[in-house]
Amino acid sequence: MNGQAAATRYESLDAIRGVAVMGILAMNIVAFALPMSAYFNPAAGGAPGTSDLATWAFNFVFVDSKMRGLFSVLFGASTLLVIQSAEASGRSAVGTHYARMFWLGLFGLAHYYLFWFGDILSLYAACGLLLFLFRGLSIRALLIWAGAFLFVSLLFLGSTWLSIAMLDTGGLPPETAAAMGQQMAEFNAMMGPNSPTYAADVAHFLGSYREIAGTRMGPDAAEPLVQVMLFLWESMALMLIGMALFKSRMLTGEWSPERYTKWATVCFAIAAPVLAWMAWHSAQTGFATMTVFGTGLVFSTPFDILMTVGWAALIMLLIQTRASAAVRARLAATGRMAFTNYLVTTIVMTTIFYGYGLGLFGSVGRAGLYLFCFGMWAAMLFWSKPWLARFHYGPLEWLWRSLSRFSLQPMRKGAAVQ
Repeated sequence: MNGQAAATRYESLDAIRGVAVMGILAMNIVAFALPMSAYFNPAAGGAPGTSDLATWAFNFVFVDSKMRGLFSVLFGASTLLVIQSAEASGRSAVGTHYARMFWLGLFGLAHYYLFWFGDILSLYAACGLLLFLFRGLSIRALLIWAGAFLFVSLLFLGSTWLSIAMLDTGGLPPETAAAMGQQMAEFNAMMGPNSPTYAADVAHFLGSYREIAGTRMGPDAAEPLVQVMLFLWESMALMLIGMALFKSRMLTGEWSPERYTKWATVCFAIAAPVLAWMAWHSAQTGFATMTVFGTGLVFSTPFDILMTVGWAALIMLLIQTRASAAVRARLAATGRMAFTNYLVTTIVMTTIFYGYGLGLFGSVGRAGLYLFCFGMWAAMLFWSKPWLARFHYGPLEWLWRSLSRFSLQPMRKGAAVQ
């Protein structure tokens, strides 16, 4: 592959990344607008209304974890593409990769401490430290390693769920149960119905910037590290699947429509009924802490990943067979600016919902939150393409690339890209 070929962009990969960066907002919007306990449990603030319950159920089955999963799959694919492009152009692949991960980690930490607790960039940078080691593996080997990482994730979170279940049912020795009492109280506040901290959390996020950011920089300063410890395993599994799907040419739009249709159908047919049953079961138990933890973080995980792959196949099918050239171009531009769009979304949403902005935190129901998603999606689609008609990169993509290359990169169209 020569340098020119290495620089070739895959429109389909950019387009599906555009869908993913919009989709992750549909997942994150609850965390932007409501206490974190509501993100896990629709009954955290009290019995949910019909529209809120229906919106939660739809998200649980089709959106939550799946859009983050798709974002992670595409991060793995894009990482491999960058490594291959660096090798093809004669640059140091290891230097290029680790410089990108170093700066991505710093961007992520700045995102967390300055703007929002839900950052995933620092987690992705941590995964990136390992991803380089898997770049030369075959599709089969990548999937085996993905299975191994997924097994560790399930073992880790599953053992925590088992401890909660045993405590909840009185199955632990008295001395062990007493020691876990405080931890169980924290789980109930974070994931249980009628969270005792719900009102306090609403009041906190209606406070000043200094108060909100002060919590992230003070008591919650170690949270990025905690997230890495908890979710590196599942994220690595998804990213390795992304590498495998890129090598199989699925994410470059080179499969036949029939093959995309088959994969989407099989994945949805297996995953959707199981996830729908889990949603029903959670509601039947009154969204008990043990059930919410188990269905949300443990037992749903394999089916979430399966549906993530199904979404990838379905989106690629629609891009290939249904989307017009204009739609593909809009989505691809949005995907090429995914880094900028992701961070700008945080700034816009926290300004809308937090106390130092419009102060809407805790006052909009789940169904109504989709209106904010629609508005932000329209903004992404509207501004990304005109920007890239004039410039080589999105603003933050340019900054990331310049820092990683240790030199200012050409920005305006007409200047040669390095």
